[in-house]
Amino acid sequence: MNKKLTLSVDDSIIEKAKAYAEDKNESLSQLVENYFRLLTADRRAKEKEISPLVNDLMGTITVPEDFDYKTAKLEYLESRYLND
Repeated sequence: MNKKLTLSVDDSIIEKAKAYAEDKNESLSQLVENYFRLLTADRRAKEKEISPLVNDLMGTITVPEDFDYKTAKLEYLESRYLND
């Protein structure tokens, strides 16, 4: 069931949105509805979906419990770009 919704939006934004919707062959209403659908999607369900490739790769590399990837990345970048 569709319901009307009244929004207050800056004129310039409305014109840009209309042009965008026209380029995508959609109505402005469809564009807004799709955006709301994305905003309200259950993100936890999406996070739980793991591709078969990722499942195959999981557990193939082990690192120490105290491994700090940020420090390792920084050290790598420094050695690559600061030590000519």
